[in-house]
Order: sequence, then C-alpha cells, then structure tokens
Amino acid sequence: MTNFFDLSGKTAIVTGAGSGIGQAIALRFAQAGAFVAVWDIRAKEAEGTVAQIKAAGGGAEFAGLDVADHQAVEASVADLERRRKRIDILVNNAGIASVGNVAQTPPEELERIYKVNVAGAANTMRVVAPHMAEAGGGAILNLASIASLVGVKDRFAYSASKGAVLTMTYSVAIDYAKQGVRCNCVCPARVHTPFVDGYLKENYPDTQAEVFEDLSAYQPIGRMAQPAEIAALAHFLCSDESTFITGAAYPIDGGVCSMPGF
Repeated sequence: MTNFFDLSGKTAIVTGAGSGIGQAIALRFAQAGAFVAVWDIRAKEAEGTVAQIKAAGGGAEFAGLDVADHQAVEASVADLERRRKRIDILVNNAGIASVGNVAQTPPEELERIYKVNVAGAANTMRVVAPHMAEAGGGAILNLASIASLVGVKDRFAYSASKGAVLTMTYSVAIDYAKQGVRCNCVCPARVHTPFVDGYLKENYPDTQAEVFEDLSAYQPIGRMAQPAEIAALAHFLCSDESTFITGAAYPIDGGVCSMPGF
C-alpha cells in the first residue's frame, strides 16, 4: 500500500523551529522521514528540537541562524546543499510580533518587524527557489496569518509584514510554477505557543487566565489552535499529495475569516 505523506529521503529547512509552530512542523516532518535543518536565532532552542528528533530516531541538524542576515542564509544553504545534494522543502516560519496601531508604531518598529518577517523570508526564498528549480522542483511554505486576510486590531506592523508574506507567496508561485517549485502559505489565527504564555505573563501577570480566555474566544470554534494542528496542514502542503496546489493561502483559523462579526 502507498505510504501517504511520506517525506523519506527529502531534506527540509524549517526556520524558527526552536519552539511553537516551527518546532511542531520540524518534528512532524522528521516523523514522516525527512532530514530537517532546524534554524533558529536561539541556538539552544534549535538544539533542543534536534535532540527531540534524534531521540525519536529521526535525522536533523541545527543552526543558530538569523534569517535577516542574508549572508548567513546564503552560506548555510550552500553548506546544506553541498552535504545533502538538494533541498526539497523550505518552511519560512521565523517571525516576530508587534502590538500597536499606525500612530503607535514608530519607523524603527516597522523596520524591526519587516527585517525578520519580510526580509527574512525573502532571503531564504532568494537562495532556495533557484536551487529547487535547478534540481527539478520543491515545496516552499510561508507562515502568513489571518492578519494577511482581515483587519486585526492593534497589529499595524505585524499585519503589514504578513500581508507582504502573502503577496510574496503569490509572486514566487507564479515565477516558478513552470519549474516545479510550488509556493503556498498558511494563515493561522491565534495559536497556543510559548510566545502567547510569555506575552500574557509579561503584560497581564494578575489576569492571565481571563485574558487567555478572551483571546481564545476570538475564534468562533472557541479555542486557540495547537501547533500540531498547523503542522498537520504544513505536512500536507509540503508532501507529494499536494503537487497540484501552488499560489494558495490556507486560513487555519477556527472560523475567523468565514464568520466575521461572530
């Protein structure tokens, strides 16, 4: 019988894979047989993800890499290509958040967000997409957001950056469609990650539980997503079962986009 969603023999890069969604994707890909290059600016966290993969019998390596550093990205991709011969999957998950409306967002904050969320994704795709095309194809998946699709209160810089991720996805998809390189993005609503817990602890130390419930209720389904649920969709979109899908944006949002004003 066919082993559906098998990634055996494939090499994947997952950025921001030290925790949260990126870690869940890295673990899922490794479980499906891929060799995973775990990239994260936090080397200790990246090393922890690799340790989990290896403990489960998978193959992985880590790099304490800042995706905003285009020279570091170029060098890391070249090194990985030299050793692994080809790169089959790229997941651009690394990203940072920002809170505030346009009047509350100074230029340096917008630049900080764009440096990681936009330039970071562009840096990896600039190097990896041509390599994939030369090798006969591959799958690129970008982590966008529902903030790419609908207005989200007090998320001016973040929304702008994720809107750029969405349109970069469309651009790469059409530019490389004839060369076998697929490019899609997923658009999650709120996901329960260590970032959320840290944000609540720092900003709402006395009302963490209440604010968590409010944030969860934003999704019509009544809760936040779990990282593993995002990883399941990522797995499908990077597998050979989705070879007719490119230039698509998938909301994974508990009903936010389809039930406005819920």
